[in-house]
Amino acid sequence: MQEFGVREVERLLRLPRSTLRALITAGFVSPARGPRNAWRFSFQDLIALRTAQALVAAKVPRKRITRSIRELRRHLPAAMPLSGLSICAVADRVVVREGGSRWQAESGQYLLAFEGDPSAGSLKVFERAPAQPPPSAQEWLDRAMELEESDSEAALQAYARAVEAEPKLLDARINMGSLLHEAGRLAEAERVYRDALQVCGSDPLLLFNLGVLLGDMERKTEAMEAYEAALRGDPRLADCHYNLALLCEELKRPKEAIRHMAQYRRLTTTRS
Repeated sequence: MQEFGVREVERLLRLPRSTLRALITAGFVSPARGPRNAWRFSFQDLIALRTAQALVAAKVPRKRITRSIRELRRHLPAAMPLSGLSICAVADRVVVREGGSRWQAESGQYLLAFEGDPSAGSLKVFERAPAQPPPSAQEWLDRAMELEESDSEAALQAYARAVEAEPKLLDARINMGSLLHEAGRLAEAERVYRDALQVCGSDPLLLFNLGVLLGDMERKTEAMEAYEAALRGDPRLADCHYNLALLCEELKRPKEAIRHMAQYRRLTTTRS
């Protein structure tokens, strides 16, 4: 049976000597004695030590820790199995997986995992971080905006995740439509904008972007309707007046073209 010295236990489990001594003194593990009365630890001792430390840190009552360790040791193999070994917490139970089989050991609530790599002849021990909440819609939006210049496809996926997390997050929908528009994926961009109108309502900027898209798709009458709807929501959208002026000129509606161009000049002069 393989045995481990104090230094090996400290290295494998990343346990300081003082903690190791305290766990032994508390009776959670009883190592054998080797030459010069040195402690010698079995594979079961290593698992018991790390489990005990995690349970102590989780403030599990001592009696329950003792019971957990006892039950765990009863089922553990004497050495690292060839199939590997994994120990983790599921709710308030310790689940041990050996190869394709699983079994439970009495435990308190904690997150702990052990992984064995028989082929490398080593034992890896680590604690799992507490489960992190999934990114919020705003976090997905921020991530997407950062990715736009370097990886547009990843940015689109992040925008989609933002919309999935918060369907009424209009900025994500508008940015996603704009990115698709810039990529020449016009039909997809239109679907994004139409869906946004249904979910988020008639936002002026959304309608303006839809108007620009429809104009690029040579659907000039629909583009005009989108621009006009945008101006009903916000008459101070100067670029909307400018685009409408150009469209009216193309569609032989000179009076409207003059009116919108005048509005554009008034708004841009006031702004400057």
